[in-house]
Amino acid sequence: MDPLTPAALRSCLVNASRKERADLTPPADLDARPWDRLDLLGWQDPRLPKRSYVVVPVDGEPVGVLLRQADASPRRRAQCAWCADVRLPVDVVLVAARLAGPAGRGGDTVGTLVCEDFSCSANVRLDPPLPYEGFDRAAAREQRVADLRARSLAFVRAVAGGS
Repeated sequence: MDPLTPAALRSCLVNASRKERADLTPPADLDARPWDRLDLLGWQDPRLPKRSYVVVPVDGEPVGVLLRQADASPRRRAQCAWCADVRLPVDVVLVAARLAGPAGRGGDTVGTLVCEDFSCSANVRLDPPLPYEGFDRAAAREQRVADLRARSLAFVRAVAGGS
């Protein structure tokens, strides 16, 4: 993923109003992010509880989505829909995104379960457990990265209306 500026973060949001874009608080460590190992950039807004953002590259351009965390949390340990990691002690939360355009203005949303701290890019790069002798961990890791990119891209495209 290419490095992003606070202005780029605000301008790439597809489902946010002008006020919501202006209210966006970029991550404090934006300049220190490991951009070469990020498949998506996600963070919680420190000033606005239950609001978070995710930015995913779509055809080489950043596309951002404003997310709202559900008040209720899963009753048992859920699996992140993007990185599919169940081994880490990271909480998984339900987030919803208002659709872009007229559908979103009408109240239509789409939701998914994601790691609360958006650590998906790091999770998929961890060595998977060894299920059998001769298992190719490097190939499995590459597949997990590809799956994360595909799943997060599909979500952002669903919010943006297929763009």
